[in-house]
Amino acid sequence: MDPTPVKRQKLDEICEEKSTEARLGTTSEIDDSEIPNIKQDVTAASDVSGNSEKRQIPDGYNTDLRLKERDVGITEYISHHKGFSGILKQRYSDFIVNEIALDGHVVKLLDFSIPKAESQETDSSSNVDCIPDEDKAKLQALLDSKNMAEAVYIKVSDSKEERTQIHKAIRTNYPGLESTTEEDGLQKLIKVTLKSAADQRRTRWPQGRGDYCKFVLSKENKDTMDALNLIAKLIRVKPNLFSYAGTKDRRAKTSQEVTAYRVTADVLKGVNKSLRNMAMGNFRYCQKPLHLGELRGNKFTIVLRQVTGTDDQIESALNSLAEMGFLNYYGMQRFGTTSVPTHHIGRALMCSRWQEAVEMILKPRNEDDAEMAECRRVWWETLDAKKALSLVCKHKCIEQSLLRGLVKMGPNNYAGALSMIPRNTRTMYVHSYQSFVWNTVVSRRIKQLGLRPVKGDLVQPKNTAAEDEIVPPLVMTDDNVENYGIGDVVLPLPGYDVTLPENEVAEWYKQMLQDDGLSLEQFRHKNKDYSLRGAYRKLIVKPENLQWSCSRYDDPTVPLVLGDLDILNGVSVQESPDDGKLKALRIEMSLPTSCYATMAVRDILKVDTSSAYQATLNPS
Repeated sequence: MDPTPVKRQKLDEICEEKSTEARLGTTSEIDDSEIPNIKQDVTAASDVSGNSEKRQIPDGYNTDLRLKERDVGITEYISHHKGFSGILKQRYSDFIVNEIALDGHVVKLLDFSIPKAESQETDSSSNVDCIPDEDKAKLQALLDSKNMAEAVYIKVSDSKEERTQIHKAIRTNYPGLESTTEEDGLQKLIKVTLKSAADQRRTRWPQGRGDYCKFVLSKENKDTMDALNLIAKLIRVKPNLFSYAGTKDRRAKTSQEVTAYRVTADVLKGVNKSLRNMAMGNFRYCQKPLHLGELRGNKFTIVLRQVTGTDDQIESALNSLAEMGFLNYYGMQRFGTTSVPTHHIGRALMCSRWQEAVEMILKPRNEDDAEMAECRRVWWETLDAKKALSLVCKHKCIEQSLLRGLVKMGPNNYAGALSMIPRNTRTMYVHSYQSFVWNTVVSRRIKQLGLRPVKGDLVQPKNTAAEDEIVPPLVMTDDNVENYGIGDVVLPLPGYDVTLPENEVAEWYKQMLQDDGLSLEQFRHKNKDYSLRGAYRKLIVKPENLQWSCSRYDDPTVPLVLGDLDILNGVSVQESPDDGKLKALRIEMSLPTSCYATMAVRDILKVDTSSAYQATLNPS
């Protein structure tokens, strides 16, 4: 009998026992003997060719376990007002994010003009109107085909001026294509083909021009990396030519700065016509790229719909937020959107339980489309990575990368297979686990020690570096504790290079990590991708430039706030009807980097901000 189904059932039970809800109560330590290890699986899973007995999917594997706030350690509030109901992100357009650059200016998409020097280089004769509409469609189809062997032929006259105009129009308006003039008997033709990546790299770069084109990317309902991957694909360059200061919410309208190495503004501008719900503008050249963390924060404009609070309740809630701030929890976005939380995977990676991590990433779940559901089922039942991989060849995803790794490295080389997942994704998993620990300790700190600093708490010295830099904290003593408020207190993200508070909070960290089979020193992982120094994070944050207003509305599909693209496209907000049946609350505020506006909203409403709970408020 094949023992693997028993192991898979046991793994399900272990993962379930380790749920966060249990963590907030009492949790027993996992016995390592219960975790299937690689050596054991060499025998159990060595035959993946179909000779072994079909593996059964355990009962209950496909239950919808979407996370709630309590599952990720979020339980406490600092405000004392009476909460009320409101729907957060009923429409993604109700959530506007504008990056705040290091110099303090709010990043907004204002125009699509290219730098003056480059506009002089670009002749006005490059207007796309000189290309017949039928040929424009063929050129776009060629771009979309990605077939280097295909070509589009445009019939032209003997006029050299006409041909020159068309060549320039193709170069300017269809980045990624190149054109040459040919003859077919007496007929002159312009042959258009896809430009190779090597040809693009050989493009001459003017002396004196900065190596980087900086621009503002405005996007709607799309991840930052997904947006840049699409742009890179359209201009046929590698995505790593683009860099940015921070990722922005997917379910939102966002604007942020991006730099691109030796990609011209006119090429980027030309891509705009191929983009939907996103655009690039505010082009200029600079000498240095952006790096992660090089921003001051973000400005948020948020609309809450179907608000039930009275004007007095709303006033009390927002005044509390302005005066007291909110608990600086890591928001629900940090922990993923599927029924397998990212911090569970991160915990397995930190413990070097490679098979467990692979199992959780590839585990069947409710929210998959038909193609991915079948892929997971095939792998789960047969461990045939090659067969499962053939079912997801149409689109790139984490599961595809992992299955490729299993095919390349062998079915039992789980650590090697995991290395095929992009490094940013793997580090996201372990950072998620750090965040879970931090959230859980914060909740216990507030619940047991209250909203006051105590001896042994940590304080970050004033005017120090950003959160991702390690600056030794000060420890509160009997002599100086009265000099600080709760807003000065920081708590560490677990890592091998942090100082723990010199009070009972330190024991909470140690016990929580011990329950998970870890210690702070183990964050100095043998695999450098999972090695975490740690950092310090403010317990409480106060928003800046906080403003709010209420309005009435009837139609839930009518926009109540505009993003940068809306403004450039001439969209306007309809006047609020005084007798509207529904009430909306508009909030504007600025927050430091790495702070979650959803957690500020949570302290206003005093309701769960998870998508699982919010969906119950908005069943339509």
